Amino acid sequence: MVLDGLPWRNWRRYMGNLEGWVASGDARLWRMRSVLPSTSASCYASIHTGVPPQEHGILSNDILFRISQPDIFSEVSKADRRTGAVAHSFWSVFFNRAPFDPLRDIEYDEPGGPIAHGRFHTMSGYDRVNQMTPSDADLFATLTMLTARHGIDYGIVHTCTLDSMGHRFGHDCAEMDHALFLIDAQLAAWLPRWLSDGYEVIVTADHGQTGRGHHGGHDDEMQDFALYYFGSGKGPQPDLLLDQLQLAPTILTRLDVAVPATMKAPPFLDR
Repeated sequence: MVLDGLPWRNWRRYMGNLEGWVASGDARLWRMRSVLPSTSASCYASIHTGVPPQEHGILSNDILFRISQPDIFSEVSKADRRTGAVAHSFWSVFFNRAPFDPLRDIEYDEPGGPIAHGRFHTMSGYDRVNQMTPSDADLFATLTMLTARHGIDYGIVHTCTLDSMGHRFGHDCAEMDHALFLIDAQLAAWLPRWLSDGYEVIVTADHGQTGRGHHGGHDDEMQDFALYYFGSGKGPQPDLLLDQLQLAPTILTRLDVAVPATMKAPPFLDR
């Protein structure tokens, strides 16, 4: 689960359900640092390829193409496992095909493709006033539907709500307090089901955001976010700062899928 644009300090202060599971011993928590630039598209690409933007080439939100490096979707698919994604259209462009064609790519079921079952949204018309974001509850439900219908082995949900709210209001305001409360509650409604269905769950972000609602640069507020892990894998001590490039090889390791040579960062969870 990638909750776009949520800085470390607001995870810990406002995500009461997630923090409750850490306190009860049902989840583990680490701090993770994004690549640079700490820009959404650059981070999406690095999350799944395990290589920095300077290598995969997605250096801004305006540079969009099908990435050439191996990624989580491609490697899981090669291992004859099923993949699914409910996310912004950038994910489809980077890991399935480009350019994005709404009639073809908003919804597809293509067994054998890098993303076998895709449900995507474009946020066309997005601006500071009109955020154009789908409901997070609907996104969580859609992935759950795909797992039930298609037996997905690896699936991702990406939601832009908090990033959009941060750009509009910043992170120190009543509007953001309420948005954080809502997404924490909506996530809590689905987490028990995913776990009871046998899935391991990672809840994290792509990057942080400043109090004024900015990211992209080299600053702890812009780069650092939380990673909550629900599963049986053994990981490092909780005070270790994780690198975003470790995420892709870690997920493949947990899925018992071979890690390609391009993913050089060490996994932070064992098999």
